Amino acid sequence: MGLLDVIRRLLLGGAAKARPAPGAQPTSARETPPARRPPERRETKLQLDAAQFQPLPADQVRAQAMSSQFTGFFEFGRRDRIPSPIDPRTKLIDQALVGQGLTTAEELVRIHEIGQQMDALRPEMVGAHAVAERAVQADRAQRQAIKAQKKAAAEQRKRDHAARVAANRKNDIVFLGRGVSKGLADRRSNVEKLAERGLPLLATPADVAAALGIDIPRLRWLAYHAEASTVSHYIQFLVPKKSGGERTLSAPHKQLAAAQRWIFENILNRLPAHEAAHGFVKERSILTNARPHVGMAIVVNCDLTDFFPSITVHRVIGLFRQIGYSAAVATILGLLVTECPRRKVLYNGKPWHVATGPRGLPQGACTSPGISNLISRRLDSRLNGIATKLGWTYTRYADDLTFSSAQPSDRVGYLLARVRHIAGDEGFVVNEKKTRVLKQAARQTVTGVVVNAAPGASRRVRRQLRAILHNASKSGLPAQNRSRRASFTAWLGGMIGFVAMLNPKQAAGLRSRLRSLAKS
Repeated sequence: MGLLDVIRRLLLGGAAKARPAPGAQPTSARETPPARRPPERRETKLQLDAAQFQPLPADQVRAQAMSSQFTGFFEFGRRDRIPSPIDPRTKLIDQALVGQGLTTAEELVRIHEIGQQMDALRPEMVGAHAVAERAVQADRAQRQAIKAQKKAAAEQRKRDHAARVAANRKNDIVFLGRGVSKGLADRRSNVEKLAERGLPLLATPADVAAALGIDIPRLRWLAYHAEASTVSHYIQFLVPKKSGGERTLSAPHKQLAAAQRWIFENILNRLPAHEAAHGFVKERSILTNARPHVGMAIVVNCDLTDFFPSITVHRVIGLFRQIGYSAAVATILGLLVTECPRRKVLYNGKPWHVATGPRGLPQGACTSPGISNLISRRLDSRLNGIATKLGWTYTRYADDLTFSSAQPSDRVGYLLARVRHIAGDEGFVVNEKKTRVLKQAARQTVTGVVVNAAPGASRRVRRQLRAILHNASKSGLPAQNRSRRASFTAWLGGMIGFVAMLNPKQAAGLRSRLRSLAKS
C-alpha cells in the first residue's frame, strides 16, 4: 500500500477498493461497485481544476514519458511529501491514473491540496524534530553521565573492598584453609570460665598474635592448612621402634616451636590431667605409674594404636572450645599444634610436601603430650570407673594402659572387652598384638619397670651394666663401647642413675664400681 492509498483512505473514510479495468464485468452481485456520487466542486488554494487531470490514452502517456522534459526535476521520487502538480511528470502520472480509472480528477485536486498543507506545516515539523532530537541528545547525555557516575561508584567500591581485604589480611584472619576455617567468624569467648582457670583471655586472632608476639600475616602463615605445600613447618625423621618398624618424629621449626611453647606454658600446663595419667605430668613418671601395681596377682597391659595421630585437629579444636575459647581462637590454636603426615615429592622440578593423612598431633611437638592427656580425661575417667567397679587398679602412661588386681580374677576377658569398647567410643583403638596378661609366676612389668615384689630395673639391664663395669676394670671403659656411642661414660652413668631411680639398692654397687673406675 502506497502513500496514494493512505490518502484515499483518509478522504473516503475507509479502505479504497481498486477500480475494475475498463470493460471488465463483475463476477457476482457482491462485486458490483456501488454507484459513485458526483463529488462537490471545491475551491482550492492551488487553483487547480479537475479539467487539468483529463485522462490520456496509454500510447500518449508512453510518448510523453519518453520526451526530455521530465529530467532533472528535484521533487520527483521523494517519499516524504506529495509531489507538486507543477511537476510535468506528476501531471502525466495523475492523468494516467485517471485514464486507468484508479482515481478521479476531483480526488487528485484534494490530494494536492493536502500536499500544500503538509508543505506549510513542514517547518513546524522540522522544528519539532529538532526539539525532539535535542531532547534525545540531552537524555542520552544524562544517561551517559549516570552510567559514568555508577561506573565510578563501582570502581570506588572495588577499591574500598580491596582496601578492606588488605586491612583484614593485615589485621584479621578469616580463612586458614579448606575444612578448618568454619569457626573463624565466631569471636565469643567464655571470659568467666577462662578467668576462673587462670588462662589468658583471648577472643580474636589479633589477641592470639599479640600474645605470641608476632603479627597477623606471620600467624596466618604458621597456622595455614594446605594439602600440598612447598614449605613445611616441621623436620621429619625416622627412629626405630623397640617392637620393630620405624616411628616418624616431627620437630617444629624455630618460630612454630616458640608458639607451641607459649601454648604449653600458658594454657596446657595450667590444666590438670586425670589422676590416673602419669605420662608427661609434672612430678609423675614411669615410677609413679608402676608403683600402684607392685605385688599384684594379675597385671594387664594394653596399648593404643597411633595414639597421637588419632587425636585429629577437630578434636583439638573442640578441646580448646570446651576450655572456654572462642571458635576463632580454638581453630588457630588447634592448627598451631597439629600437622598432617606428609611425604616429600618432586613435581615439575619443584619439591612439594603432600599430606598423606588427616591432620593430628605430631610426635615431636611439646604440646602433643599435654593435649593428649586432656583429650583422654574422659577415657581415663571411664576406664578408672570400670576398674574400680571390678576392684582393680588403673593407670595410664601416654598410650600404655595398665590394670592390676591384688586377687586372682576371672573377669580379665570382660575387662578387656570393656576396654576395647570404651576406647572405641573415645576415638582410640586398642592394639591387640601388644595386650599382655601377666601373673605373679612371670615377670610383671609396667612401662619397663619390674613390679613383682618392688619397683626395679629388669635383670637383663642390671646384668649388662655389671658386665660392662667388670670388663672395664680389666680393659678400661673405652674398650667396652661396642655400640660406638659418642659419650659412653655419660651413657653408662645415665643407665646407673635410671636403676637408682627405680631401686636405689640395686644401683648402690654399680655406682661404687663406676666411681672406682673413674678414679683409676
